[in-house]
Amino acid sequence: MNDQDFRKLLEKLQNEIEQTESDDEKGRELLHHLSTDIRVFLKRPESEKEQPEESFVERLNDAIDHFEITHPALTTMLSQMLNILNNAGI
Repeated sequence: MNDQDFRKLLEKLQNEIEQTESDDEKGRELLHHLSTDIRVFLKRPESEKEQPEESFVERLNDAIDHFEITHPALTTMLSQMLNILNNAGI
């Protein structure tokens, strides 16, 4: 996956996160941190090939576990992102 496709996927994930509401504090916190991570990454110039931080991957895992039952569409997108990062060796 090239950088442009990765950024598009991040934008889709960002939109999904913004539309997701959580009934509990942990869920709101996870969504907030993921959204912040994505915004920071998207603001970087494309010329900077820096990868997402390890904490982003950890939050993806936590969010998948937390939202698996209540938000299946979000969980699917989070899983796709995690698979892409794993395939890239992150």
